[in-house]
Amino acid sequence: MREEGSSEQVGGQKRRVALYVLCVGMLMIVLDATVVNVALPAIQDDLGFTQSGLAWVVNAYLIAFGGLLLLAGRLGDLISRRGMFLVGLAVFTVASLLCGVAQSQELLVAARFVQGAGGAMTSAVILGMIVTMFPEPREQAKAIGIFAFVASAGGAVGLLVGGVLTQSISWHWIFFVNLPIGIATAVLAWRLIDPDKGIGFGDGADVPGAVLITGSLMLGVYTIVNPAAEYGWGSGRTLTMGALSLVLLAAFVAREATARNPLVPLRIFRSRNVTGANLVQVLSVAGMFGMFFLGALYLQRILAYDALQTGLAFLPVTILMGTLSVHYTDRLVMRFGARKLVLGGLALFMAGLALFARAPVDGDYVVHI
Repeated sequence: MREEGSSEQVGGQKRRVALYVLCVGMLMIVLDATVVNVALPAIQDDLGFTQSGLAWVVNAYLIAFGGLLLLAGRLGDLISRRGMFLVGLAVFTVASLLCGVAQSQELLVAARFVQGAGGAMTSAVILGMIVTMFPEPREQAKAIGIFAFVASAGGAVGLLVGGVLTQSISWHWIFFVNLPIGIATAVLAWRLIDPDKGIGFGDGADVPGAVLITGSLMLGVYTIVNPAAEYGWGSGRTLTMGALSLVLLAAFVAREATARNPLVPLRIFRSRNVTGANLVQVLSVAGMFGMFFLGALYLQRILAYDALQTGLAFLPVTILMGTLSVHYTDRLVMRFGARKLVLGGLALFMAGLALFARAPVDGDYVVHI
């Protein structure tokens, strides 16, 4: 009995360490979506970006990440989630090195695109691995709470890290810092996470579906970050590209309805819980990262904060999210249920965004932020 209890304890410790390793990988991916925000002025001065060209340092990452996320997740199911995680880490880490050594606009933007692809490969399979590792409801709720904290607070951490490194060393180090973290995470994941075998390509991998949805997502993200931002939502270029993205999406839905082994089985959307959860996730993440991006701009351009001050200004967000997610989320979920907790959290989130939207030109950090 003692040996059995000791074995279970060791297994539980291994799973917890593996969870932290996965969360570090997720933190690195989310962090890099915002870490460049506070470094953009320094990057512009160093590499000579125009104002419109500078946006591509952020956009290249987002287009690759958003466009490849679904495909990467499906490939993880078919081949191996652990394998996809490790390959994604390798791609992301190498791309970070290229970003760090970049001395030209073209290399930096191209490396950021590859970085986004690696980020999609890594993050797409993490939640599935966590759910598999923690099947017991209470443990699973706590593990997902920790993951949710990392996924949501990572943006604020990115602003802080970007501010510290840019102010104290150089903007190049916001990318170099990923190298030891990526290597250490990959080594620990290799040792701690058990190998898994995907469901295989028995009935085909639905390559046409993958091409259609990846093309639709990448074109849709590109439409939002480029023509819509530069020419407006009503411009002919924006409407044409947006319409083409929707045509590809419609073709993807038609394909999934007839494919033997669809990339996304449409029957899952018959569940109100699945549909609602995905919709809430999309809207909340959009609001969260919009707040980080616009908040950083407001602090730097309106309140004249430097890079370090901007990063520190978001520190309360990180602390509060960490405290609630790690220490209280699992208890609240078990007591009130996930639905009530999500609704309450969304209400508070919407109230905060509404208050932030009213911040004036002569605003004050304590009062308006």
